[in-house]
Amino acid sequence: MTKIRFIQQDEREFVVDARDGESVMRAALENGVPGIAADCGGCLSCATCHVYIAEDWLDRLEPASEDEVAALEIAVDPQPNSRLSCQVIVSPTIDGLTVNVPERQF
Repeated sequence: MTKIRFIQQDEREFVVDARDGESVMRAALENGVPGIAADCGGCLSCATCHVYIAEDWLDRLEPASEDEVAALEIAVDPQPNSRLSCQVIVSPTIDGLTVNVPERQF
């Protein structure tokens, strides 16, 4: 299993074991990580699974699609390192990925 590290705004950390092939969003939901609402269930239509990817991980991920970039426009406080966690797929190459959960979603 691949480990994903979620850091909350209050510095609490949740390290979860994620199955390869699932989304980072699904791993968060299945492990009770607070702050990932995922209202659309991963359909790339709401931006309530918005996260900030740690800078040193950005170049290891597949780039965001045009649809994801468009959806991020409605996210609360998007930054250059913003991603929708439903679009980041777990694989052994991202073992140890660190994501920061925004203070709030919509």
